[in-house]
Amino acid sequence: MRSVVQNDEKGSRRCGAVRAGLAALTVAAIASGCAQGDASGTRPAPGQQQAQSATPARAADANAAKQRAERAERAARAAAAKRWGLAEVPLAAPPPPARKPRITTRDGFEVDDHEELGLPPVFTTVPTKKKIVFLTIDDGAEKDPAFLRMMSDLKIPYTAFLSDYLVKEDYGYFRKMQAKGVVLNNHTLRHRYLPGLSYAAQKREICGMQDVIEKQYGKRPTVFRPPYGNYNQDTLRAAKSCGIRYAPLWDEEVYVDHWEYREWDQDLHPGDIVLTHFRGREEWKGTMPDMVRRFLKKVTAEGYAVARLEDYL
Repeated sequence: MRSVVQNDEKGSRRCGAVRAGLAALTVAAIASGCAQGDASGTRPAPGQQQAQSATPARAADANAAKQRAERAERAARAAAAKRWGLAEVPLAAPPPPARKPRITTRDGFEVDDHEELGLPPVFTTVPTKKKIVFLTIDDGAEKDPAFLRMMSDLKIPYTAFLSDYLVKEDYGYFRKMQAKGVVLNNHTLRHRYLPGLSYAAQKREICGMQDVIEKQYGKRPTVFRPPYGNYNQDTLRAAKSCGIRYAPLWDEEVYVDHWEYREWDQDLHPGDIVLTHFRGREEWKGTMPDMVRRFLKKVTAEGYAVARLEDYL
């Protein structure tokens, strides 16, 4: 019996040694797995390492695709500029601000109790440090299809201020404009000198045009420009009652053959609003595309891009 007991003790010691060896191997295997897993000690799922290594490749592919798209866009803009007779490619506007600037009435352009009555601000420049200007076009007499093609090809944003007595000849022309992203705003029914009218008459001019634009184009504007840039307190009170929130004027005016300036320095400034009109050879010494070329030549040469006014209001 004793010999049996001795043999059992030896066998037990051998089994213990084997178990210890297996435990050591197990610990080593676990440690190896931890080294291959993440910092938390979790072993990656099958295929995870391959997906991680593929992420930089996908990012590189996306970046390359973005660069190709940007090159294609620049090439398209350059081709459009050449096609429309521009020596320089118009500059692209920066993205709209995430937080829009606070618009206030320009000093000297207030009416009595302007702020107290909460009347729409009257301004000629949007507060910004970016080298951008805003193109605004009034009335609606000229309906040149070439102008629509040019602005679409060059991707130049602009804002329209319409008077019904002129646009009613062809509402469809301005519907094509709206389809390209142009906002159609209020310039009254008949383009009358508003300060010479009663409050009720001014309200009919402004609210009546709101009704026309809503009926023809589906939305009532919140932006209004008084004809000739003339207004009084009744004008702004009537405009507010019709749903108007802003009354922008302009700092420069561009024609086919010259520019006119409000400021003493006779130059552009960041955020300036530029005025022109829907007019052609019957009233100008050229066409609307001729006017656009003059406009873009100056702003591009001075390092300005054309931005969309409504993106800043």
